[in-house]
Amino acid sequence: MTAQRERPAGGTRGPDPGAAAPEQALADDGTRPTGGSRWVIPYGLDVAAGIAWRILLIVAAAAVVIYLADTLAVVLVPVVLAVIAASLLAPEAHLMSSRIRWMPHAIATAIVIVGGLAIVGGVLTGVVYAFISGLPQLTSQVTGGFVEIQNWVRTGPLGLNNQQFTQIGDQFLTSLQESQSTIAASALGAVGTVGELLTEGLLALFTLIFLIHDGPAIWRFLLRGVPGRVRDRADVAGRRAFASLVGYTRAIIVVAFIDAVTAGLGLWLIGVPLAVPLAALIFFGAFIPTLGAVISGVVAALVALVSGGITDALLVVLLLLAVQNLEGYILQPLFLGKSIKLHPLAVVLPISCGLVVAGIPGALLAVPLVTVLDNGLRSLTRESDGVIDPARVNPLDPRSARPEFADPKVNVVPEDA
Repeated sequence: MTAQRERPAGGTRGPDPGAAAPEQALADDGTRPTGGSRWVIPYGLDVAAGIAWRILLIVAAAAVVIYLADTLAVVLVPVVLAVIAASLLAPEAHLMSSRIRWMPHAIATAIVIVGGLAIVGGVLTGVVYAFISGLPQLTSQVTGGFVEIQNWVRTGPLGLNNQQFTQIGDQFLTSLQESQSTIAASALGAVGTVGELLTEGLLALFTLIFLIHDGPAIWRFLLRGVPGRVRDRADVAGRRAFASLVGYTRAIIVVAFIDAVTAGLGLWLIGVPLAVPLAALIFFGAFIPTLGAVISGVVAALVALVSGGITDALLVVLLLLAVQNLEGYILQPLFLGKSIKLHPLAVVLPISCGLVVAGIPGALLAVPLVTVLDNGLRSLTRESDGVIDPARVNPLDPRSARPEFADPKVNVVPEDA
Protein backbone atom coordinates (compact mmCIF):
# COMPACT_ATOMS: atom_id res chain seq x y z
CA MET A 1 0.00 0.00 0.00
CA THR A 2 1.49 3.27 -1.06
CA ALA A 3 1.81 6.17 1.34
CA GLN A 4 -0.38 9.13 0.61
CA ARG A 5 1.01 12.64 0.56
CA GLU A 6 -0.04 14.82 3.44
CA ARG A 7 -2.03 17.80 2.32
CA PRO A 8 -1.53 21.16 3.99
CA ALA A 9 -4.05 22.18 6.57
CA GLY A 10 -6.96 24.31 5.50
CA GLY A 11 -7.26 22.57 2.16
CA THR A 12 -4.65 24.79 0.48
CA ARG A 13 -1.97 23.46 -1.75
CA GLY A 14 1.72 24.23 -1.27
CA PRO A 15 3.73 26.31 -3.69
CA ASP A 16 4.37 24.81 -7.09
CA PRO A 17 8.08 23.96 -7.41
CA GLY A 18 7.99 24.75 -11.17
CA ALA A 19 6.31 28.11 -10.80
CA ALA A 20 8.30 31.32 -11.21
CA ALA A 21 9.22 33.14 -8.07
CA PRO A 22 6.97 36.12 -7.37
CA GLU A 23 8.45 39.55 -8.03
CA GLN A 24 9.94 41.03 -4.95
CA ALA A 25 8.17 44.04 -3.59
CA LEU A 26 9.84 47.37 -3.36
CA ALA A 27 11.13 48.50 -0.02
CA ASP A 28 9.93 51.66 1.67
CA ASP A 29 12.88 53.63 0.26
CA GLY A 30 12.11 52.60 -3.33
CA THR A 31 14.85 49.95 -3.58
CA ARG A 32 14.56 46.33 -4.64
CA PRO A 33 16.39 43.54 -2.76
CA THR A 34 18.98 41.70 -4.87
CA GLY A 35 18.90 38.01 -3.97
CA GLY A 36 19.29 38.38 -0.24
CA SER A 37 22.42 40.51 -0.54
CA ARG A 38 22.79 43.48 1.69
CA TRP A 39 23.47 45.62 -1.40
CA VAL A 40 20.34 47.01 -3.06
CA ILE A 41 19.89 48.87 -6.41
CA PRO A 42 17.49 51.81 -6.49
CA TYR A 43 14.61 51.12 -8.82
CA GLY A 44 15.12 54.39 -10.72
CA LEU A 45 18.77 53.55 -11.33
CA ASP A 46 17.77 50.09 -12.56
CA VAL A 47 15.33 51.57 -15.09
CA ALA A 48 17.81 54.29 -16.16
CA ALA A 49 20.55 51.70 -16.70
CA GLY A 50 18.20 49.56 -18.83
CA ILE A 51 17.26 52.56 -20.95
CA ALA A 52 20.90 53.69 -21.22
CA TRP A 53 22.32 50.46 -22.59
CA ARG A 54 19.47 50.19 -25.08
CA ILE A 55 20.15 53.73 -26.30
CA LEU A 56 23.87 52.96 -26.58
CA LEU A 57 23.04 49.84 -28.59
CA ILE A 58 20.84 51.83 -30.96
CA VAL A 59 23.51 54.53 -31.34
CA ALA A 60 26.16 51.90 -32.05
CA ALA A 61 23.94 50.26 -34.69
CA ALA A 62 23.27 53.67 -36.28
CA ALA A 63 27.01 54.41 -36.29
CA VAL A 64 27.71 51.13 -38.06
CA VAL A 65 25.00 51.88 -40.64
CA ILE A 66 26.40 55.39 -41.26
CA TYR A 67 29.93 54.03 -41.56
CA LEU A 68 28.87 51.40 -44.09
CA ALA A 69 26.81 53.96 -46.02
CA ASP A 70 29.79 56.33 -46.13
CA THR A 71 32.12 53.52 -47.21
CA LEU A 72 29.76 52.34 -49.95
CA ALA A 73 28.54 55.83 -50.92
CA VAL A 74 29.93 55.47 -54.45
CA VAL A 75 27.53 52.55 -54.98
CA LEU A 76 24.74 53.46 -52.58
CA VAL A 77 24.01 56.97 -53.89
CA PRO A 78 23.53 55.89 -57.55
CA VAL A 79 21.26 53.03 -56.43
CA VAL A 80 19.11 55.35 -54.30
CA LEU A 81 18.90 57.88 -57.14
CA ALA A 82 17.87 55.04 -59.46
CA VAL A 83 15.10 54.04 -57.03
CA ILE A 84 13.81 57.64 -56.97
CA ALA A 85 13.93 57.84 -60.76
CA ALA A 86 12.16 54.48 -60.99
CA SER A 87 9.35 55.83 -58.80
CA LEU A 88 8.81 58.48 -61.48
CA LEU A 89 9.23 56.37 -64.62
CA ALA A 90 7.98 52.91 -63.61
CA PRO A 91 4.27 53.90 -63.47
CA GLU A 92 4.48 55.29 -67.00
CA ALA A 93 6.19 52.15 -68.30
CA HIS A 94 3.58 49.87 -66.72
CA LEU A 95 0.80 52.14 -67.99
CA MET A 96 2.11 51.92 -71.55
CA SER A 97 2.57 48.15 -71.48
CA SER A 98 -0.89 47.58 -69.94
CA ARG A 99 -2.82 49.98 -72.21
CA ILE A 100 -1.03 48.98 -75.42
CA ARG A 101 -1.39 45.21 -75.47
CA TRP A 102 0.99 44.60 -78.37
CA MET A 103 3.84 46.52 -76.71
CA PRO A 104 6.25 44.37 -74.65
CA HIS A 105 7.26 45.68 -71.27
CA ALA A 106 10.91 45.87 -72.37
CA ILE A 107 10.03 48.29 -75.19
CA ALA A 108 7.97 50.43 -72.80
CA THR A 109 10.93 50.51 -70.43
CA ALA A 110 13.25 51.63 -73.22
CA ILE A 111 10.82 54.35 -74.33
CA VAL A 112 10.43 55.93 -70.88
CA ILE A 113 14.17 55.80 -70.18
CA VAL A 114 15.13 57.33 -73.53
CA GLY A 115 12.39 59.94 -73.15
CA GLY A 116 13.51 60.81 -69.63
CA LEU A 117 17.14 61.16 -70.70
CA ALA A 118 16.09 63.31 -73.65
CA ILE A 119 14.08 65.65 -71.41
CA VAL A 120 16.88 65.97 -68.86
CA GLY A 121 19.49 66.48 -71.58
CA GLY A 122 17.37 69.09 -73.33
CA VAL A 123 16.79 71.04 -70.11
CA LEU A 124 20.49 70.99 -69.22
CA THR A 125 21.45 72.05 -72.75
CA GLY A 126 19.02 74.96 -72.64
CA VAL A 127 20.31 76.06 -69.23
CA VAL A 128 23.96 75.95 -70.36
CA TYR A 129 23.14 77.84 -73.58
CA ALA A 130 21.23 80.51 -71.62
CA PHE A 131 24.14 80.82 -69.19
CA ILE A 132 26.69 81.24 -72.00
CA SER A 133 24.44 83.76 -73.78
CA GLY A 134 23.84 85.87 -70.68
CA LEU A 135 27.40 85.74 -69.37
CA PRO A 136 28.72 88.70 -71.48
CA GLN A 137 25.92 90.95 -70.20
CA LEU A 138 26.62 89.90 -66.61
CA THR A 139 30.35 90.47 -67.12
CA SER A 140 29.85 94.01 -68.40
CA GLN A 141 27.52 94.79 -65.52
CA VAL A 142 29.98 93.36 -63.02
CA THR A 143 32.74 95.49 -64.57
CA GLY A 144 30.58 98.58 -64.23
CA GLY A 145 29.81 97.68 -60.65
CA PHE A 146 33.50 97.24 -59.93
CA VAL A 147 34.22 100.72 -61.31
CA GLU A 148 31.52 102.14 -59.04
CA ILE A 149 33.08 100.35 -56.08
CA GLN A 150 36.47 101.89 -56.99
CA ASN A 151 34.95 105.36 -57.07
CA TRP A 152 33.19 104.80 -53.76
CA VAL A 153 36.39 103.54 -52.11
CA ARG A 154 38.28 106.63 -53.25
CA THR A 155 35.60 109.26 -52.59
CA GLY A 156 33.64 107.54 -49.83
CA PRO A 157 34.21 107.32 -46.09
CA LEU A 158 37.31 105.11 -46.55
CA GLY A 159 39.15 107.89 -48.36
CA LEU A 160 41.81 105.69 -50.00
CA ASN A 161 44.08 107.39 -52.49
CA ASN A 162 45.20 105.90 -55.78
CA GLN A 163 48.48 104.59 -54.34
CA GLN A 164 46.75 102.77 -51.49
CA PHE A 165 44.12 101.33 -53.79
CA THR A 166 46.81 100.15 -56.23
CA GLN A 167 48.70 98.53 -53.37
CA ILE A 168 45.59 96.60 -52.32
CA GLY A 169 45.13 95.39 -55.90
CA ASP A 170 48.78 94.29 -56.15
CA GLN A 171 48.46 92.32 -52.91
CA PHE A 172 45.36 90.62 -54.30
CA LEU A 173 47.15 89.68 -57.54
CA THR A 174 50.18 88.39 -55.61
CA SER A 175 48.03 86.15 -53.46
CA LEU A 176 46.25 84.93 -56.58
CA GLN A 177 49.56 84.00 -58.25
CA GLU A 178 50.76 82.19 -55.14
CA SER A 179 47.65 80.05 -55.19
CA GLN A 180 48.13 78.89 -58.79
CA SER A 181 49.47 75.53 -57.62
CA THR A 182 46.40 75.07 -55.44
CA ILE A 183 44.17 75.97 -58.37
CA ALA A 184 45.97 73.43 -60.60
CA ALA A 185 45.57 70.71 -57.97
CA SER A 186 41.90 71.59 -57.67
CA ALA A 187 41.53 71.33 -61.45
CA LEU A 188 43.07 67.85 -61.43
CA GLY A 189 40.72 66.90 -58.61
CA ALA A 190 37.81 68.24 -60.64
CA VAL A 191 38.79 66.02 -63.57
CA GLY A 192 38.82 63.03 -61.24
CA THR A 193 35.44 64.08 -59.86
CA VAL A 194 33.98 64.27 -63.36
CA GLY A 195 35.20 60.74 -64.09
CA GLU A 196 33.72 59.51 -60.82
CA LEU A 197 30.41 61.21 -61.54
CA LEU A 198 30.34 59.62 -65.00
CA THR A 199 30.89 56.18 -63.49
CA GLU A 200 28.18 56.73 -60.89
CA GLY A 201 25.81 57.99 -63.58
CA LEU A 202 26.31 54.84 -65.66
CA LEU A 203 25.72 52.68 -62.58
CA ALA A 204 22.53 54.61 -61.80
CA LEU A 205 21.31 54.19 -65.38
CA PHE A 206 22.07 50.47 -65.38
CA THR A 207 20.24 50.02 -62.07
CA LEU A 208 17.29 52.12 -63.27
CA ILE A 209 16.76 49.93 -66.33
CA PHE A 210 16.41 46.76 -64.28
CA LEU A 211 14.35 48.42 -61.55
CA ILE A 212 11.76 49.47 -64.12
CA HIS A 213 11.83 46.21 -66.07
CA ASP A 214 12.24 43.68 -63.24
CA GLY A 215 11.15 45.69 -60.20
CA PRO A 216 8.43 43.27 -58.97
CA ALA A 217 10.75 40.26 -59.35
CA ILE A 218 13.49 42.06 -57.40
CA TRP A 219 11.00 42.90 -54.62
CA ARG A 220 9.80 39.30 -54.40
CA PHE A 221 13.42 38.16 -54.14
CA LEU A 222 14.05 40.58 -51.26
CA LEU A 223 10.93 39.35 -49.47
CA ARG A 224 12.41 35.86 -49.26
CA GLY A 225 14.61 37.11 -46.43
CA VAL A 226 11.53 38.02 -44.34
CA PRO A 227 9.99 35.36 -42.04
CA GLY A 228 6.89 33.78 -43.54
CA ARG A 229 4.54 34.74 -40.71
CA VAL A 230 5.13 38.47 -41.29
CA ARG A 231 5.89 38.37 -45.00
CA ASP A 232 2.49 39.66 -46.10
CA ARG A 233 2.63 42.57 -43.67
CA ALA A 234 6.18 43.40 -44.82
CA ASP A 235 4.99 43.19 -48.44
CA VAL A 236 2.16 45.64 -47.72
CA ALA A 237 4.53 47.98 -45.89
CA GLY A 238 7.03 47.95 -48.75
CA ARG A 239 4.34 48.57 -51.35
CA ARG A 240 2.94 51.49 -49.36
CA ALA A 241 6.42 52.93 -48.82
CA PHE A 242 7.18 52.86 -52.55
CA ALA A 243 3.72 54.31 -53.32
CA SER A 244 4.51 57.23 -51.00
CA LEU A 245 7.80 57.74 -52.87
CA VAL A 246 5.89 57.79 -56.17
CA GLY A 247 3.54 60.45 -54.83
CA TYR A 248 6.35 62.50 -53.34
CA THR A 249 8.43 62.45 -56.54
CA ARG A 250 5.53 63.49 -58.72
CA ALA A 251 4.43 66.24 -56.36
CA ILE A 252 7.89 67.73 -55.77
CA ILE A 253 8.55 67.92 -59.52
CA VAL A 254 5.28 69.76 -60.12
CA VAL A 255 5.96 72.17 -57.24
CA ALA A 256 9.55 72.77 -58.37
CA PHE A 257 8.42 73.40 -61.96
CA ILE A 258 5.81 75.98 -60.91
CA ASP A 259 8.35 77.69 -58.62
CA ALA A 260 10.95 77.85 -61.40
CA VAL A 261 8.54 79.21 -64.02
CA THR A 262 7.11 81.83 -61.66
CA ALA A 263 10.51 82.96 -60.38
CA GLY A 264 12.10 82.91 -63.85
CA LEU A 265 9.33 85.06 -65.29
CA GLY A 266 9.67 87.52 -62.42
CA LEU A 267 13.46 87.71 -62.80
CA TRP A 268 13.05 88.37 -66.52
CA LEU A 269 10.55 91.18 -65.86
CA ILE A 270 12.87 92.76 -63.28
CA GLY A 271 15.71 92.62 -65.80
CA VAL A 272 18.10 90.32 -63.95
CA PRO A 273 20.59 88.63 -66.31
CA LEU A 274 20.87 84.83 -66.39
CA ALA A 275 17.16 84.49 -65.57
CA VAL A 276 16.95 81.01 -67.09
CA PRO A 277 19.95 79.54 -65.22
CA LEU A 278 18.68 81.11 -61.99
CA ALA A 279 15.24 79.59 -62.62
CA ALA A 280 16.92 76.21 -63.14
CA LEU A 281 18.78 76.68 -59.84
CA ILE A 282 15.47 77.43 -58.12
CA PHE A 283 13.99 74.29 -59.72
CA PHE A 284 16.73 72.03 -58.38
CA GLY A 285 16.75 73.85 -55.04
CA ALA A 286 13.10 72.94 -54.53
CA PHE A 287 14.13 69.30 -54.16
CA ILE A 288 15.77 70.27 -50.84
CA PRO A 289 12.90 71.78 -48.82
CA THR A 290 13.62 74.98 -46.87
CA LEU A 291 17.41 74.99 -47.33
CA GLY A 292 17.29 74.77 -51.12
CA ALA A 293 15.03 77.83 -51.37
CA VAL A 294 17.34 79.85 -49.13
CA ILE A 295 20.49 78.97 -51.11
CA SER A 296 18.94 79.62 -54.53
CA GLY A 297 17.38 82.87 -53.26
CA VAL A 298 20.70 84.16 -51.96
CA VAL A 299 22.39 83.45 -55.31
CA ALA A 300 19.61 85.20 -57.25
CA ALA A 301 19.71 88.22 -54.92
CA LEU A 302 23.51 88.51 -55.27
CA VAL A 303 23.30 88.40 -59.07
CA ALA A 304 20.61 91.10 -58.97
CA LEU A 305 22.73 93.20 -56.58
CA VAL A 306 25.80 93.00 -58.80
CA SER A 307 23.93 93.63 -62.03
CA GLY A 308 21.26 96.15 -61.07
CA GLY A 309 22.01 97.51 -57.62
CA ILE A 310 20.13 97.47 -54.36
CA THR A 311 16.73 98.15 -55.93
CA ASP A 312 16.80 95.06 -58.13
CA ALA A 313 18.09 92.98 -55.22
CA LEU A 314 15.17 94.06 -53.01
CA LEU A 315 12.72 93.33 -55.83
CA VAL A 316 14.21 89.85 -56.23
CA VAL A 317 13.92 89.20 -52.49
CA LEU A 318 10.25 90.24 -52.54
CA LEU A 319 9.65 88.05 -55.60
CA LEU A 320 11.21 84.99 -53.97
CA LEU A 321 9.26 85.58 -50.75
CA ALA A 322 6.05 85.64 -52.81
CA VAL A 323 7.07 82.41 -54.55
CA GLN A 324 7.81 80.75 -51.21
CA ASN A 325 4.42 81.81 -49.81
CA LEU A 326 2.76 80.45 -52.94
CA GLU A 327 4.59 77.15 -52.43
CA GLY A 328 4.00 76.92 -48.68
CA TYR A 329 0.32 77.86 -48.54
CA ILE A 330 -1.02 76.62 -51.87
CA LEU A 331 1.26 74.26 -53.78
CA GLN A 332 2.55 72.04 -50.96
CA PRO A 333 -0.88 71.48 -49.33
CA LEU A 334 -2.39 70.85 -52.75
CA PHE A 335 0.23 68.44 -54.13
CA LEU A 336 2.40 67.28 -51.23
CA GLY A 337 -0.28 67.21 -48.56
CA LYS A 338 -1.66 63.88 -49.80
CA SER A 339 1.78 62.36 -50.37
CA ILE A 340 3.67 63.14 -47.16
CA LYS A 341 2.52 64.28 -43.75
CA LEU A 342 5.69 65.28 -41.95
CA HIS A 343 6.20 67.91 -39.30
CA PRO A 344 8.48 70.75 -40.46
CA LEU A 345 10.98 69.73 -37.79
CA ALA A 346 10.99 66.21 -39.27
CA VAL A 347 12.03 67.81 -42.57
CA VAL A 348 14.68 70.29 -41.43
CA LEU A 349 16.53 67.96 -39.03
CA PRO A 350 16.99 65.07 -41.53
CA ILE A 351 18.17 67.55 -44.18
CA SER A 352 20.69 69.03 -41.74
CA CYS A 353 21.93 65.58 -40.70
CA GLY A 354 22.16 64.45 -44.31
CA LEU A 355 24.11 67.58 -45.21
CA VAL A 356 26.58 66.94 -42.38
CA VAL A 357 26.98 63.23 -43.10
CA ALA A 358 26.94 63.10 -46.91
CA GLY A 359 26.94 66.69 -48.16
CA ILE A 360 24.59 67.70 -50.98
CA PRO A 361 23.55 64.10 -51.86
CA GLY A 362 22.61 63.53 -48.22
CA ALA A 363 20.50 66.69 -48.10
CA LEU A 364 18.86 65.75 -51.40
CA LEU A 365 17.96 62.21 -50.31
CA ALA A 366 17.00 62.98 -46.70
CA VAL A 367 13.31 63.84 -47.18
CA PRO A 368 12.52 60.96 -49.62
CA LEU A 369 14.19 58.54 -47.21
CA VAL A 370 12.20 59.88 -44.25
CA THR A 371 8.99 59.68 -46.31
CA VAL A 372 9.59 56.04 -47.23
CA LEU A 373 10.56 55.06 -43.67
CA ASP A 374 7.58 56.91 -42.19
CA ASN A 375 5.00 55.17 -44.37
CA GLY A 376 6.70 51.77 -44.12
CA LEU A 377 7.04 51.83 -40.34
CA ARG A 378 3.49 53.12 -39.89
CA SER A 379 2.20 50.19 -41.91
CA LEU A 380 4.33 47.69 -39.98
CA THR A 381 3.31 48.96 -36.55
CA ARG A 382 -0.37 49.40 -37.31
CA GLU A 383 -2.35 46.89 -35.20
CA SER A 384 -5.48 46.77 -37.37
CA ASP A 385 -4.86 46.94 -41.07
CA GLY A 386 -7.72 47.09 -43.52
CA VAL A 387 -5.56 45.58 -46.27
CA ILE A 388 -4.56 41.96 -45.73
CA ASP A 389 -3.86 40.83 -49.28
CA PRO A 390 -0.71 42.53 -50.64
CA ALA A 391 -2.13 42.27 -54.16
CA ARG A 392 -4.70 44.91 -53.19
CA VAL A 393 -1.97 47.51 -52.66
CA ASN A 394 -0.56 48.95 -55.88
CA PRO A 395 2.99 50.26 -55.27
CA LEU A 396 2.71 52.42 -58.40
CA ASP A 397 -0.38 54.28 -57.14
CA PRO A 398 0.28 57.08 -54.63
CA ARG A 399 -3.16 56.51 -53.11
CA SER A 400 -1.94 53.16 -51.80
CA ALA A 401 0.20 55.00 -49.26
CA ARG A 402 -2.99 55.91 -47.42
CA PRO A 403 -4.16 53.09 -45.12
CA GLU A 404 -7.82 53.88 -45.67
CA PHE A 405 -7.49 53.23 -49.38
CA ALA A 406 -8.10 49.51 -49.92
CA ASP A 407 -10.58 49.24 -52.77
CA PRO A 408 -9.62 46.23 -54.90
CA LYS A 409 -11.88 47.42 -57.73
CA VAL A 410 -9.79 50.54 -58.19
CA ASN A 411 -6.38 49.66 -56.88
CA VAL A 412 -5.18 46.30 -58.17
CA VAL A 413 -1.63 45.55 -59.27
CA PRO A 414 -1.45 44.79 -63.00
CA GLU A 415 -0.65 41.24 -64.00
CA ASP A 416 2.68 42.24 -65.49
CA ALA A 417 3.68 44.25 -62.41
